[in-house]
Amino acid sequence: MESQTLPYIALGITVAFSVGIAMVILVLNRLLGPHRMNAEKGAPFECGSDPVDSPGKRVNVRFYVVAIFFVVFDIEAVFLFPWAVLYRELLATPAFGMLALAEVVVFLGILAMGLWYVWGKGALDWAFDAPASRRNHG
Repeated sequence: MESQTLPYIALGITVAFSVGIAMVILVLNRLLGPHRMNAEKGAPFECGSDPVDSPGKRVNVRFYVVAIFFVVFDIEAVFLFPWAVLYRELLATPAFGMLALAEVVVFLGILAMGLWYVWGKGALDWAFDAPASRRNHG
């Protein structure tokens, strides 16, 4: 057997084992689990309490803004992890080390300016309904 195909065989065995375990768990649950349905089991469940509103209710746009910020900062982390892993190797040559440091400083600076801008606009303020510029801080 060639050594080039060995990693693919190992990956195939891992995937097959994972799918097999999932199927065995599902089949055992179907065969051995109780099947007594009642009104309590059929009721909607929301974090241990009864649902307050209907699912079709409009959601405040602030939830979406926070979700977008979450995605932006997740993407930031996705870009920072590889940079942090390779930074020690980049320090071996001084020119690349300083260039990599400058690039990440610019990247973080742009993100910090964006955060500062949305914070100033009041997009991260959940305590009040009015934007930050209209509130009286007296």
